[in-house]
Amino acid sequence: MTIYNVGSINLDHLYQLDHFVRPGETMASDSYQCLLGGKGANQSVALAKAGADVKHVGAVHHSDQAVIDQLESLGVNTDLIKRVDTATGHAIIQLTKAAENSIILYQGANHTLSEAQIDQVLSSASAGDWVLLQNETNLIEYTMRKAQQHQVKVAFNPAPMDAELTKHVLEFVDLLIVNEVEGMDLMGTTDIDSTIAAFPKAYPELAVLMTLGKAGVCYFSGNETLSVDAFSVDAVDTTAAGDTFIGYCLSSLMSGDDMTQAITRACAASAICVTRLGAAASIPTQDEVTAFLAEYS
Repeated sequence: MTIYNVGSINLDHLYQLDHFVRPGETMASDSYQCLLGGKGANQSVALAKAGADVKHVGAVHHSDQAVIDQLESLGVNTDLIKRVDTATGHAIIQLTKAAENSIILYQGANHTLSEAQIDQVLSSASAGDWVLLQNETNLIEYTMRKAQQHQVKVAFNPAPMDAELTKHVLEFVDLLIVNEVEGMDLMGTTDIDSTIAAFPKAYPELAVLMTLGKAGVCYFSGNETLSVDAFSVDAVDTTAAGDTFIGYCLSSLMSGDDMTQAITRACAASAICVTRLGAAASIPTQDEVTAFLAEYS
């Protein structure tokens, strides 16, 4: 099985600061890095490192061959990434000493996907393959409709959250992956328990993975509900934690693990990720995750 990740590719400009810059304030940064990022690219790297067959579908500027090269070096198939005239997407990230981040996102080439590109990609997909999407590219609904026509399953991580768009496309989604804030935004609730209760009533056929930060992860689908605790680590940067979780969880499910096993392995990968700086660079290998789980067993 193959995962076609129709996702963003960004250059992350990371600045480490004592605190977030306030209105009218000019602040010197302790350090600066330019790193590969974007939710789509991060999830593709996580999938590749977790052992999945992942083909990234996206776009970058003609001048950014180095971005393609880096994705390839990390095990991602880049044959379906277009080179365009629009600037590659990028993010300005403020990272505090308390491991909190604030992000400004420029969509750029990520919003230049065409219907012809999506048609070509999905025409080569097989029943049982997956399409993974985030909310950082265009043609979300079009891609889902085409995937359904080709009997390809759809996993959707609607970040940044657009509640109205997400509600509009949920009929095409097989697995929804959200954090607790996104889940509450979508359900119009104010706490985790009421969110978990609301989802099956509103969408009885939808499978939902909801990450809860330090509280772990819960999964619900119809009458089935389960939860897995998070691992306790000292976090330094949470930038790609959710993307790492998604990549490792989907890869585990595709390899035949049950949901509890998949979530546990994904939580371990995320725990390692948050102890490192950066986005794609912080995602661990399979061996690192296996060793981490052995320590906690």
